[in-house]
Amino acid sequence: MMQQYRAYLVGENGVFRSAEAFEALSDESAVSFAQQFTRHSKVEVWQLGRKIAVLDSERSPPPPPPARSGPILTRQ
Repeated sequence: MMQQYRAYLVGENGVFRSAEAFEALSDESAVSFAQQFTRHSKVEVWQLGRKIAVLDSERSPPPPPPARSGPILTRQ
């Protein structure tokens, strides 16, 4: 039997930006279907009030801060 799911696209501030409603046969197939939305942002997959999964964004993470150059001062 098909079940109702939602894929919530999560903004950088952690707030839901939008939602996509869909039907799937199982939690696994719902997560697989929701994977397509990770091109844009992190995605939370829900079935009614039950969180199924959190999928990370496919966008590359920001680069790490540059390494310090020069001496590091310490106090003694």
